[in-house]
Amino acid sequence: MTLPASFDPVRAMAMAQETLSIEAQAVTTVAQRLDATFTRALALVLAIPGRVVVMGMGKSGHIGRKIAATLASTGTPAMFVHPAEASHGDLGMITSADLVLGISNSGESEELTAILPLIKRMGVPLLAITGRPDSTLGRHADVVLNASVDKEACPHNLAPTASTTAQLALGDALAVALLDARGFKADDFARSHPGGSLGRKLLTHVSDVMRSGDAAPRVAQDAGLMDLMREISAKGLGMSAIVDSEQRVVGVFTDGDLRRLIEKNGNGVDLRSMMARDVMHPHPRTVRAEALAVEAAGVMEASRITSVLVVDAEGRLLGALNSNDLMRAKVI
Repeated sequence: MTLPASFDPVRAMAMAQETLSIEAQAVTTVAQRLDATFTRALALVLAIPGRVVVMGMGKSGHIGRKIAATLASTGTPAMFVHPAEASHGDLGMITSADLVLGISNSGESEELTAILPLIKRMGVPLLAITGRPDSTLGRHADVVLNASVDKEACPHNLAPTASTTAQLALGDALAVALLDARGFKADDFARSHPGGSLGRKLLTHVSDVMRSGDAAPRVAQDAGLMDLMREISAKGLGMSAIVDSEQRVVGVFTDGDLRRLIEKNGNGVDLRSMMARDVMHPHPRTVRAEALAVEAAGVMEASRITSVLVVDAEGRLLGALNSNDLMRAKVI
């Protein structure tokens, strides 16, 4: 690998730190500048029956796509429409029930300003995020969120850096405030992310992954130790529940318990004479079928066990699961 002769690691590190410092200051400035205008912006969005249509050119467009995605995933229907394409037919995607969120640092992007009169003629509310509230975009907007920054992080003060960071931060602030106002909960977020790890954690219940019926290992209290060992081997969970006549869980016995039992009774005691009630651990850790699978994972981790029994409200055995079941379901 050949590096340019001008590369100076010390200077590079200093510029990186300065960039982060400038962008952090830009976000701080925007936060300190927030006033009642922000709540008016929220009210404008909450009042519409349709979607938030985000528009922006260049780097502002990239930021706009991310803001639209964040809004859509947090309870505010949103989409991105490219301003240039809007002038060639995509304006038809916008309805009178929608709101347009226009993003431009200068507020003078030609492709965006060209369609502003058409948007206003349709009676569509216009919310702007711009670094120049007095710009063409700002003057057309019903509400303006000021995203101006003192300077870009670019050493030439040209490349959009601090300004796009401010735009993105304002968009996130808008999305978070909206989700709170809508009462958007973690379960709602999971339903819009069913394929993601968070969705699986918030939507997968113990009943979805547990082994039930004959697949759940169990023996009666008076079962012999050999029968208990055969049940453990047959069901492949490394343990078995010990249940009473009403199928209530009274204890558990694991592979580890068997090893320790053999070590303890190495003096010739006949293990075959022992019954399940003699060797079980009473009052084992259990979970309910309606609990989230991630809660079962937490119980197993806290108790340092690899399997857990599933019971109903009366303590009757419904099933069992182990860490492999949770890994297959991608809960852990």
